[in-house]
Amino acid sequence: MQVMTSDPDGRGIRIRFRRTPMSRWLKSMLVASSVAFLAACGGGDDDDDAVASQNIVQIAQGNPAFSTLVAAVVKADLVDALSGDTQLTVFAPTNEAFDAAAQAIGLADGTALVETLPADALGKILTYHVVAGDNPSTSLTAGTLPTLYTFEDSAATLGLSLTGGVILTDALGTTANVTTPDIDASNGVIHVIDKVLVPPGVLDIVQMARLNPTFSTLVAAVEEADLVATLSGTGPFTVFAPTNDAFAAALAELDLTAEQLLASPDLAAILTYHVVGGDLRAADVVALVSGGAADVTTVQGDTFNVSPALVITDGRARTANLVATDVVASNGVIHVIDAVILPPVAP
Repeated sequence: MQVMTSDPDGRGIRIRFRRTPMSRWLKSMLVASSVAFLAACGGGDDDDDAVASQNIVQIAQGNPAFSTLVAAVVKADLVDALSGDTQLTVFAPTNEAFDAAAQAIGLADGTALVETLPADALGKILTYHVVAGDNPSTSLTAGTLPTLYTFEDSAATLGLSLTGGVILTDALGTTANVTTPDIDASNGVIHVIDKVLVPPGVLDIVQMARLNPTFSTLVAAVEEADLVATLSGTGPFTVFAPTNDAFAAALAELDLTAEQLLASPDLAAILTYHVVGGDLRAADVVALVSGGAADVTTVQGDTFNVSPALVITDGRARTANLVATDVVASNGVIHVIDAVILPPVAP
């Protein structure tokens, strides 16, 4: 999994709120109400014309399902950027999508998420949902979409699949579905999605892991071992993260239940054996083994070996493969592996 990103910072956009005369406000509300009514009744060509007379922010403001998105846009100072003449495509998460993301990282709901995250972080998340130009669903092609979020001087991208609908893959490797495409606006188009897209470099390692269901066993183990604060700290850390399937295989191999693993006095040592100090990207690993297999020292203190084929051999001669790399967090990076690795048996 290659993480690719982009960012509009530095474009010099300053946001100002325009005071709208009461008559214009009433007109906008009447248009929004009429559109909603007609849409509920089946709609027609006139509906599109009415919606297209409003910009992206006005449409979002007129739809209660986007109230959390609107609050985030306001806090991130992006109202004017999304209301101007520049044509944009916005993949818009619903309130339910924001609620799910918030609850995954331990917050009550989307409102709490907007209140908790700094404006800068919200701005990065939101611009990761925006693509330049007016891109209706019929013009989308499978591959990658550059977003308006910049990270490490790279043009950001989202993965795009058109198999079984319009499906986006974010920097975390999780997917969002377009549930309602092609809401036309005067300055572009909105596609409604069912998940908040997770950009690189904004959330910490623990938050990233919590937002990917394939790491639920790992997250439970980190919480039980009281390592959340450590892995949420400044770091940087490189985490070789086993999937749920990897943990299931390890439990079968070791003849343990999940409860027994979580209660094991060795749990913290096993987990920290998966952690390396520093931000070690895939390119760094490749460079490390360019001259042959190399030993990597872990936070736990012991080493594991990495071969030129990027196969990890642990302290008990067991192996694991890197299945995805460079899931970049704010305090390090996650590489996904297909097996739990274990330190050497104590003498």
